Amino acid sequence: MRSSRRMASLSVAAALVLTLAYEAVPHARVPADDEQERAALFGAACRVRVNDSRVTAFCHNPYPETDRVSLHIECARWWDIDTDSSPVEAGPAQTVRLKGRCWKEVGDAWVSHRRAS
Repeated sequence: MRSSRRMASLSVAAALVLTLAYEAVPHARVPADDEQERAALFGAACRVRVNDSRVTAFCHNPYPETDRVSLHIECARWWDIDTDSSPVEAGPAQTVRLKGRCWKEVGDAWVSHRRAS
């Protein structure tokens, strides 16, 4: 009789410890609604190519929301004017080309993204 009581109390203690340990471990959460998932699926994939003083960017938007992309060019020389292109809308499954240049060398070039309103 004593051994069955010990086994019962050991079983209850083990179950309690395992339950508390399970509650303490963080678990993966499922997004509350589709809005959060849709918010994560945004932004065209862009490739920026620099050829001497000319810059070309190709942006492909695989998502259902329109992405407004702009090309920004920072020229290497202090007297050369940096440029920012006007926003171009890349619709769903659409590829757009953005072009710009410096007079001499290109220091840096990148593309910015904004949601179309």
